[in-house]
Amino acid sequence: MKGNAWASKVGFILAAAGSAIGLGAIWKFPYTTGTNGGGAFLLLFLVFTLLLGLPVLIAEFLIGRTSGKTALRAFSELGHKKFTFIGVLGVIACFLLLSFYSVIGGWVLIYTILGFTGRLTTMDSGALGELFGTISASPLYVISGQLIFLALTCWIVLRGVQSGIEKMSKIMMPLLFVCFIVLVVRSLTLDGAMEGVKFFIQPDFSVLNRTSVLSALGQAFFSLSLGVSAMLTYASYMKERGEINRSAAWIVTMNVAVSLLAGFAIFPAVFASGLDPAEGPALLFIVLPTVFSQIQFGSVFLTLFFLLFAFASITSSIAMLEVVVASLTDRKENATMRDKKRTTWLATLAIAIVGIPSALSFGILGDAQLMGKTFFDSVDFLVSNILMPIGALLISIFAGFKLDRALVEQELVTSPMMKKMVPIWRLSVCYLSPIAILIILVWPLFG
Repeated sequence: MKGNAWASKVGFILAAAGSAIGLGAIWKFPYTTGTNGGGAFLLLFLVFTLLLGLPVLIAEFLIGRTSGKTALRAFSELGHKKFTFIGVLGVIACFLLLSFYSVIGGWVLIYTILGFTGRLTTMDSGALGELFGTISASPLYVISGQLIFLALTCWIVLRGVQSGIEKMSKIMMPLLFVCFIVLVVRSLTLDGAMEGVKFFIQPDFSVLNRTSVLSALGQAFFSLSLGVSAMLTYASYMKERGEINRSAAWIVTMNVAVSLLAGFAIFPAVFASGLDPAEGPALLFIVLPTVFSQIQFGSVFLTLFFLLFAFASITSSIAMLEVVVASLTDRKENATMRDKKRTTWLATLAIAIVGIPSALSFGILGDAQLMGKTFFDSVDFLVSNILMPIGALLISIFAGFKLDRALVEQELVTSPMMKKMVPIWRLSVCYLSPIAILIILVWPLFG
């Protein structure tokens, strides 16, 4: 297949970080934090990311890098064919994840187009809320946006790793950071912004409950694309040994940095504008235009931000589609580019069809609920709070107990200091991560 390897270490790190950041850090993190009490949720998210997310990320990298295969063949390549179900679970999770993720990606594309009109920065928060309600409830808007978003994702995946994924990530990720910093500076200088800062960083543990803890774990895994074999697949394209530790550290650092930037951009503006931090999925689309309306050339900056946000969203969707496509084509020996094209288009079509109920969950299917949740929220909860933690749990156990120790040391021991760190990593993936994930998964059942 075309360009089936990373051309550079930087390209891999930016592509993997793009997969991790996307909507997870920019869209989902602010509204999930807002609906779960602010500072206490942030603290849990950081703890779960560093103590559980980082070790599991390294575990996924190890499986992908040492096998050189994607989700459905990695475990059998390492001599453990009966563990292939972990890869199957990851592919299913990626498929479902992209089916609802593409809905938000479609919203972002619509708002990018609206940004070019200059209309968004002339509206107050009330009008912006009504606009979002109109767009999200319109079958024509949401399905068109979803299909265009998936078509763009499909096109980039077809271009291959180097020409498509890596090249786009090298351009988009640095620009996104610059734009975010401009937004944060303006947001922090708004009247009343400090109330938002306090909400974001000052923990109030009285607002936490079992659901909040599970959501924090889900957000840690969602924002790093863990448990769905995305990082495993990307690592299978790595050419050189000894880069796993550094790459994982960079990706976690960038993910946390963007999550914090998103929080400092959104919550000061939420409080300065008198909005509700628990607004939900619409939060970003109401707050950002409000902030940019108070910046000179705000319409230009808003359009640029939504454009970069759209690109960042696509970097995540690329990883999900790549997992599905690469796993299916990897099963066939000597798969050709024609095989990949056919599989990519068929997978994209299937994801679009499955995603239609999620797209319509804010409109004509809003009253159709499963266990008190809309179809969109149900799929989100299933993937983020159940499939991802279970996938991370299984990957931890496999990497800790089944992966050949010599292979692990060959990949991770790059210095005397790292030799001392390997036992700590093994303790985490063998015991700490699995026990913590199990407790958090089972805990809500006893509430």
